Amino acid sequence: MDLGDGTALLTDQYELTMLQAALRSGTADRRAVFEVFARSLPAGRRYGVVAGTGRLLDAIEEFRFETAELDFLTSNGIVDEPTARWLEKFRFSGNVWGYAEGDCYFPDSPILVVEGTFGEAVLLETIALSILNHDSAIASAASRMVQAAQGRPIIEMGSRRTHERAAVAAARAAYIAGFTTTSNLEAGRRYGVPTAGTSAHSFTLLHDSERHAFEAQLDSLGDGTTLLVDTYDVERAVRTAVELAGPPLGAVRIDSGDLAVVARRVRDQLDALGAHGTRIVVTGDLDEYGIAALAAAPVDGYGVGTSLVTGSGAPTASLVYKLVARADVPGGDAPVRPVAKRSPGKPSRGGRKSAVRRIDGHGVAVAEAVSVGEPAPGARDRVLHVPLVRDGEIVGREPLEAARARHERAVGELPPTALQLSRGEPAVPTEFVHGGP
Repeated sequence: MDLGDGTALLTDQYELTMLQAALRSGTADRRAVFEVFARSLPAGRRYGVVAGTGRLLDAIEEFRFETAELDFLTSNGIVDEPTARWLEKFRFSGNVWGYAEGDCYFPDSPILVVEGTFGEAVLLETIALSILNHDSAIASAASRMVQAAQGRPIIEMGSRRTHERAAVAAARAAYIAGFTTTSNLEAGRRYGVPTAGTSAHSFTLLHDSERHAFEAQLDSLGDGTTLLVDTYDVERAVRTAVELAGPPLGAVRIDSGDLAVVARRVRDQLDALGAHGTRIVVTGDLDEYGIAALAAAPVDGYGVGTSLVTGSGAPTASLVYKLVARADVPGGDAPVRPVAKRSPGKPSRGGRKSAVRRIDGHGVAVAEAVSVGEPAPGARDRVLHVPLVRDGEIVGREPLEAARARHERAVGELPPTALQLSRGEPAVPTEFVHGGP
């Protein structure tokens, strides 16, 4: 997929200064293993959602240092000429494994494992974290909103509340987590996310009367459209809408006021007018708590914007990318040994990890078993790592619908406490166990 100007400079300078120093010291070709994980979930959250994997694979494929990038780096003294020559030939040739997109994760879950030389693996740190932190944060928030909606559809409509490119990624992540549609057309074009949208208050204000605005929209989009009824007086607008469209009117949208109270009044009015099949969609600064509060209201769908694209208070998943094993000498066959940080408050566990999700006899996840070495799954356990890149070749691409279906299954195997919105501990504990050889 063409990402425009490539992805090589979507990185932090210290990745390249580390590379340059490692090339000078002769350590850049040492085999190394990096892992991506979160030390904790956002406060009170009970599970996280892996998202962005497909975008990361595209970014790795586009990670090239062309003439323009190299000229920038050398002319600004960021790298020396030997490092520039190394970068000119760079193609990631290592291996990547990870949790499949849409799956759930918990503290210390090794959701991505990158293996290659130190020089090539360290270059992927910033782009991997940039994509996974953003998309996983959005998907994690979206999943909570979907659970709160209890089967009612949600449209993603946060494009005007974030960076224009972040909006596209957010729409993709929200769809993986169960949102039904997005208002963002680029997400539809690029990723195939279903799109939806009708009109804003400005369209009503443009016309000489609300009746004229409704007539124009119905003439253009048909009686199955959604009419926005809170520009002036809701009761009058609903009456006008049904008068013009008749009982086949698709939906009305409410964007202000006490949504539960207004929705009940509108439902009673629609039913009295014979529009029993007309749906009620509500929008207006909703988050998972606002959605849950409307569970008993006669609401048929929701639109969510700001809270979604900001991760509903957790705009990053706080994922880190840490070296966990490395060889003592260059060479692809050189054995690696565990290495780990000992920093107070930020320690890491050495060794290349694998993980399985322990599943009980009722199909419910009971533990995240993380081990150094190969996993030793039980009969019902689910191995969590899948190959994503093999010897530099992308092997883990899949349709977006596969990630969406996987997420539904993954949430379905979580214990009931995972779906509570109240603050609590992670729904599935992480256990460190002894792995295979």
